[in-house]
Amino acid sequence: MGLTLTEKILNAHIVEGKPEKGTEIGIRIDQTLTQDATGTMAYLEFEAIGVPRVKTEKSVAYIDHNTLQSGFENADDHRFIGSIAKKHGIYFSRPGNGICHQVHLERFGIPGKTLIGSDSHTPTGGGLGMIAIGAGGLDVAVAMGGGAYYITYPKIVNVKLTGKLSPWCAAKDVILEVLRRLSVKGGVGKVIEYTGSGVATLSVPERATITNMGAELGATTSIFPSDEVTKEFLKAQKREEVWTPLSADEDAVYDEVVEINLSEIEPAAACPHSPDNVKKLSEIGEMKIDQVCIGSCTNSSLLDMMKVAYILKGKTVHPDVSLSIAPGSKQVLTMLAENGALSDMIAAGARILESACGPCIGMGQSPNSGGISLRTFNRNFEGRSGTKDGQIYLVSPEVAALSAITGVLKDPRTLGDMPEFNLPEEFLINDNMVEPPAPATDMDSVEILRGPNIKPFPKTSPLKDEINCACSLKVGDNITTDHIMPAGAKILPLRSNIPAISKHCFTVCDASFPERAEALGESIIVGGANYGQGSSREHAALAPLHLGVKAVITKSFARIHRSNLINAGILPCTFRNEADYDKIKEGDSLSIKNLIASVKEGKDLILENKTKGESYTLSLELSDRAKAIILAGGLLAYTKENF
Repeated sequence: MGLTLTEKILNAHIVEGKPEKGTEIGIRIDQTLTQDATGTMAYLEFEAIGVPRVKTEKSVAYIDHNTLQSGFENADDHRFIGSIAKKHGIYFSRPGNGICHQVHLERFGIPGKTLIGSDSHTPTGGGLGMIAIGAGGLDVAVAMGGGAYYITYPKIVNVKLTGKLSPWCAAKDVILEVLRRLSVKGGVGKVIEYTGSGVATLSVPERATITNMGAELGATTSIFPSDEVTKEFLKAQKREEVWTPLSADEDAVYDEVVEINLSEIEPAAACPHSPDNVKKLSEIGEMKIDQVCIGSCTNSSLLDMMKVAYILKGKTVHPDVSLSIAPGSKQVLTMLAENGALSDMIAAGARILESACGPCIGMGQSPNSGGISLRTFNRNFEGRSGTKDGQIYLVSPEVAALSAITGVLKDPRTLGDMPEFNLPEEFLINDNMVEPPAPATDMDSVEILRGPNIKPFPKTSPLKDEINCACSLKVGDNITTDHIMPAGAKILPLRSNIPAISKHCFTVCDASFPERAEALGESIIVGGANYGQGSSREHAALAPLHLGVKAVITKSFARIHRSNLINAGILPCTFRNEADYDKIKEGDSLSIKNLIASVKEGKDLILENKTKGESYTLSLELSDRAKAIILAGGLLAYTKENF
């Protein structure tokens, strides 16, 4: 029996465990990346581990999230990360060099390698044939120190592509179709592997769009084969020497198969407020719009930008529409400037933003009250744009550009014949905004520069045998990390200061939660299904930790957030009987006893509701390593004990 591509790469990197579905494995990590919204905490954690120099093949620190400098906090964080990178062997991508996933695809990604990043859209690297996984900052810190990264050996879904995209249909429409079929929960515990004759018709940037937004499926990662198309992309980036052919065996066996004929794909949009709320444009109709934002790590490649410039050339943005465009990297922006496409965008009335995440994380460009905003981004969670009642639709760059000039949601197929859009035979290469680390011989002389907003990692303690406290909050299904720990221009600068950012924890759901949780001292949160979907931000676990949350009890968890809770020493429990969720109310007095023995022996927990005089059975499924982490009080304590 042959192997899938996922199995080939994972099996070659296993350092602990066996390649058996559903069991935990530890894999060797070749590369890591961080961004500045999660990076400061990741590097504080790396310092706490005590390893002087990173042990990966390549680690890169990017500045792309907190680039709006309305106070000293972001600038201080950037300075801190830059000094940490120089001292500890990490490459530093300076502000303005671009979005981490776009730059990593261009300059650092290597087929067949493993990559983890403290950003949930790290699977973008799967477009090059990498096993690229989003993770919490502490997991990245451990990997930089030479430790393995642990995942459940995944089920593998074969998305078999046939045919070829019709003119003006896009890779964005492909991943929207996958989301429509599988949902935001459909990829949990799985890797999405793309195969079939249709793969060869997609460029690397198009593949990267698909793997990037595969994060919204809840999948561990997504991956394409490394083929001649991959080789040509790397050759154009003057990195042909890192290419290697990689694909699944012809007789590989998959857990599921999804067949998609690219020829049947139509332009679509993810409607408010979920990436899987997908409808064809023909179903939505030509609704009036207020704003268009083009960019993000999903759709900011040179190929995307050239299509946008072609549509805008000689036209003017509709007077009722605000259009902003953020090219994904310095390379993309410079090439647009040199070939004239940037002038076409500016002449049409587009507002050109810096090469950064920007509006995707609520960092500027919030729409008007109740405004309809078309975005080429990957998430449209309620309030994420910075406007609480903003109506966010996720679309392709082609749809976005045409809609911007017509003032209504418009099907780009009305443009008629589409010209050939090809990647250049040679990209403009200038890595002058990537600072290499100091030589190992000079590292001792590098000073770490810390600003006053940078606070230490929250203190943790070993697991106690009993939890006796109140339910401080009860929330519903599909709670995202944006609900738990909001982003945006006002809150993101506090990412290095857990006590300060904790004051915003869950305020989207309940403005009084931080004060109530702090007053209780210790508490338990109860949630619904798919709790913690979205970003990899470990702050969604660290802020509750600071506020005294000891356990989170839900119907089910999203993968990364569950790992982050374990890393923080917070118990991630699920109801054995989901109907018990309905029996608990905020304020109920709850108790869990015999915790230490139950965790060690892998037994179910009994939750006593003292207010109701009832008991409920909870599942706490942990690997042996996760048990040890919980008992130690979190991954940092466990790592310091075991490194």
